[in-house]
Amino acid sequence: MRIARFTTGGDPRYAIVDGGELAVLTGDPLYMSVQPTGEQVSLDRDDLRLLAPVIPRSKVIGVGRNYADHAKEMGNETPVVPMLFLKPNTAVIGPDDPIVLPSWSAEVHHEAELAVVIGKVTKSVSAERALERVFGFTVANDVTARDIQRAEQQWTRAKGFDGSCPLGPWIVPGLDAEDLQVSARVNGQVRQDGRTSDMLFDVATLVAFASEVFTLLPGDVILTGTPAGVGPIVHGDVVECEVEGIGVLRNPVVRRD
Repeated sequence: MRIARFTTGGDPRYAIVDGGELAVLTGDPLYMSVQPTGEQVSLDRDDLRLLAPVIPRSKVIGVGRNYADHAKEMGNETPVVPMLFLKPNTAVIGPDDPIVLPSWSAEVHHEAELAVVIGKVTKSVSAERALERVFGFTVANDVTARDIQRAEQQWTRAKGFDGSCPLGPWIVPGLDAEDLQVSARVNGQVRQDGRTSDMLFDVATLVAFASEVFTLLPGDVILTGTPAGVGPIVHGDVVECEVEGIGVLRNPVVRRD
């Protein structure tokens, strides 16, 4: 099952993706059971726009250096516990929304990631029970102002600016996330190609660890880290992040100085 959030010009609605059609739901499946209304909307409809499948009401939790090859390419040691940081929900954009490069950064990078969407209020859950708290998975791009990240000890500005967290194209519940391909392409050229089996800390461990620090709320998102191959994006580029079993998250890049 794939759950999308979309608009045809009015308020956002939710739907199950069924081939080339959207089976519209009565409400947000994070907070109510999945109930189709009977309405079908074509994905080819001219006025249809897919939105970020979730806008976290609380927080986006990032995980730094969760792939050894990425830590190495950045000249860093691998962490002994997950490295957590936060992005505000204003960082979230959806499929085909432009990544607007901030005027105060000259070097912005893509980072393709598997994203975890929390489904239940969760505090101090064990790793053995952590996946029971997960609603589903989507694709993320942890867009990073790399020059700012290098210059400042805190990552808030480098990773939390508006548009720095594209999510989409939809949420897939029940996905086995142990060994999925995670890739990124820029203008069709492969930049990143890794697998979730190479993560230092798996999904269950990350959910459990984060829940010891924060109460996780329905709709919160955990970004699970990025494989090696991160690199710059510039005005006019098109970035495609893909996770096996989910789909492709596509965003153009613009600079509006």
